[in-house]
Amino acid sequence: MDDHHALLQWLDEQALPRTPLYDCPYLDGRQARQFGFAAERLPSEVYTALMGRGFRRSGAVFYAMECPGCHACVPLRVPTATFRPSRSQRRALAKNRDVTVDYRAPVYSEESFALYRRYLAQQHPGSPQGDTREDFIDAFYRPVVEALEARYFVDGRLIGVSLLDVGERAWSSVYHFFDPDERSRSVGVYSVVAEISEAKRRGVEHYHLGFWIEGAKTMAYKADFGPHELLRDGAWRPA
Repeated sequence: MDDHHALLQWLDEQALPRTPLYDCPYLDGRQARQFGFAAERLPSEVYTALMGRGFRRSGAVFYAMECPGCHACVPLRVPTATFRPSRSQRRALAKNRDVTVDYRAPVYSEESFALYRRYLAQQHPGSPQGDTREDFIDAFYRPVVEALEARYFVDGRLIGVSLLDVGERAWSSVYHFFDPDERSRSVGVYSVVAEISEAKRRGVEHYHLGFWIEGAKTMAYKADFGPHELLRDGAWRPA
């Protein structure tokens, strides 16, 4: 535990390397910068504390935002005990009554990889996100932290996959992809509601949705899950 406390103290002091400035992909005319570190493996209790500090994970890199003159990226989490689906989220639940969900430790499969490539090609054409098998495995299937893979099926056919980081008291949504032919189901919305419910069932206190960015259309949906909390000035507060 001493090593864990030392790491967290180091993080609190923000003695971490910064990336060069780059153009913000969400808000025009702004520049972004991240700070963080890489780790091949991190214990659950440390990563839970990192989630509480607003950190995210990409592969083996743990990072938070530090953008000059901008504080638009705000970590958002949903307390599982008080979450109440909205009317539109209840409609998504109704549309997916025939869906079954399987939770397991992340395991690479050709079926998931094929679905991921179709999703990128149709939902995010031209995205710089890598679509090779190696990119896919490196981003989502390296055993860096405790994790879960939620697979969504209709009549045995895979229609969606979520990758979740698992801490002692919190889950963090890493990535979700779905069958573009099933977009009318709102699989992405359904998956968040289902995963919050599963986290609550398992006694997990918070479900982290990453950064909410006011004014960014692709991030607006996160604020629809509530009641939720936002991390501002080092403290989580009800929105």
